[in-house]
Amino acid sequence: MASKQESEMPIFTRTFDFLTWLLPLTNQFPRAHRFTATARLLDAAFDVRERLEEAQYRSGKERLERLARADEALARVRLYLRLAAKWDWLTAGQYQHAAAMVAEIGRLLGGWRKVTH
Repeated sequence: MASKQESEMPIFTRTFDFLTWLLPLTNQFPRAHRFTATARLLDAAFDVRERLEEAQYRSGKERLERLARADEALARVRLYLRLAAKWDWLTAGQYQHAAAMVAEIGRLLGGWRKVTH
C-alpha cells in the first residue's frame, strides 16, 4: 500500500501510468529485438520508477543522488523511444503521447530535485 505522501505526489501517478501504457505496447515490437532494444527501454522505464521509490525513502544527498539516477534513466527512455519511433515500432501518435508523458515526468522530477536539499 502506498504511503499518503507518495500517493499525493503526481510523479508517482505519472510514472505508473507511463509503465502501464508502455508495457503492453512493447509486446507489439519485433520479436527479434525483444531481448535487446525492447528490454533496454523497459529496464530504463522501470529504473526511473525504482529510483523515485528509493528517493522517497531518503533525504538530503542520498535523495538527490537517487533523483539524479532517475533523471539519467529518463534520458535513456527518451533515447529508446526515439529509436523505436525511427524504426517505425511506434506510430507518430504513440510517439507523441509517449514524449508528452516523459516530458511531464521530467518536469516533475526537475521540480522535486529543486526542492530537495
